[in-house]
Amino acid sequence: MMKTRNLAPLAAAAMLLLSTLPAHALDLTPSGVEVIGGPGRQGTAQAGAGLLWDWSWRSQHAFLITGQTELILTQWRYDAVNGGKDSLQQITLLPMFRFVPEEGRSPFFLELGIGATYLTQHFETPHKEFGSQWNFYDTLGGGYRFGTRGEHEVGLRLLHVSNAGLKKPNPGDEFLLLRYAYRF
Repeated sequence: MMKTRNLAPLAAAAMLLLSTLPAHALDLTPSGVEVIGGPGRQGTAQAGAGLLWDWSWRSQHAFLITGQTELILTQWRYDAVNGGKDSLQQITLLPMFRFVPEEGRSPFFLELGIGATYLTQHFETPHKEFGSQWNFYDTLGGGYRFGTRGEHEVGLRLLHVSNAGLKKPNPGDEFLLLRYAYRF
């Protein structure tokens, strides 16, 4: 069962902030959607979906450098301390830099990002425990674009979630995630 009461204050603050902005100040229309999931260490796995917003900023070199912001909601499943399985939800805001070879003409890309993430409950397994529900979401990945407009993407991401030592314990967790995105 999804535990949403911990997300209510965060959602209320976001709605209040957005309601104070003029309608033309910020275009909140997403550029695409994504699904993501994969295994972590020691019986942990996650799956979820997100929205993408492409940046208008670009830097042209041998690689075209662009960026996007992702808002991702995921569900974690993991070994419970008292046996069986437990779950929690995660919300992540992730700015990503994307590097496209051949001055942007290649269908391949590399990506790198560090975001902020919130776990809806305390994470503890028989093997580890997080000291904080607020963590960093460090991502390194690569992928391939295809379709008539390059609207489809598949890729792999290496993910590290931890609080960077701000609160003990801080063992972190790593995931290997498969990702599919569709751009509008």
